Amino acid sequence: MPDTRGKLYGVGVGPGDPELMSLKAARILKVAPVIAYFAKKGHAGNAWRSVDGQLNPDAEIVRLDYPFTTEIPADQPCYLDALTSFYDAAAAEIAERLDAGQDVAVLCGGDPLFYGSYVHLHARLAETHPCEVIPGITAMSGCWTSASAPITCGDDALVVLCGTMEEDRLTMRLKDCDAAVIMKVGRNLPKIKAALARVGLLERAIYVERGTMPEQKIERLTERRSDDAPYFAVVLVPSLRRPL
Repeated sequence: MPDTRGKLYGVGVGPGDPELMSLKAARILKVAPVIAYFAKKGHAGNAWRSVDGQLNPDAEIVRLDYPFTTEIPADQPCYLDALTSFYDAAAAEIAERLDAGQDVAVLCGGDPLFYGSYVHLHARLAETHPCEVIPGITAMSGCWTSASAPITCGDDALVVLCGTMEEDRLTMRLKDCDAAVIMKVGRNLPKIKAALARVGLLERAIYVERGTMPEQKIERLTERRSDDAPYFAVVLVPSLRRPL
């Protein structure tokens, strides 16, 4: 018998600029009967802002509000339990639509399989339901392009790190790289600065906030006076190697 279930689409919508979304992503979003997206309570959500005017006007919209974002440290016992329950419930809500024969497109800022919330739905649903992932331009790619900062050249090694890591671990990872990208900055900016200073990379670092978006900010990290930063800020450490 033919499979009558709907297909789950993890749709990468890019780093923020709506024009950086792929043609395939735009095509799927214009016809999907159900469109889901993650957001912080009381906020529109970056992925949602990236698709303004690109959605099927008749689609059912399923908003998935995080129980929290940065309010609780990741090492707190309740953090993992609460998020696991949240993703279980979100997957069940999506599965209801899929089992009813409706395709569901889940909006994903950047690329769905690169630090995206979608991966938690994918892990729960991809083995039991038809699924397709549409890649997107990552936030880090959008940021180094906005900053006009060639990040690697030749056989450089690039390391991608999370600002949520402990300072000693960040420092260790930064020691042997040619270039680096530090994601998930937020309240971790002082720690990131300290780690970069310990390995002599602070002078090379570039701070990019909301890259490719209208309100983007780009500055040398040494020139940033505030230690406050949004979660969606990125710190870049471009390679010293220059193109031939």
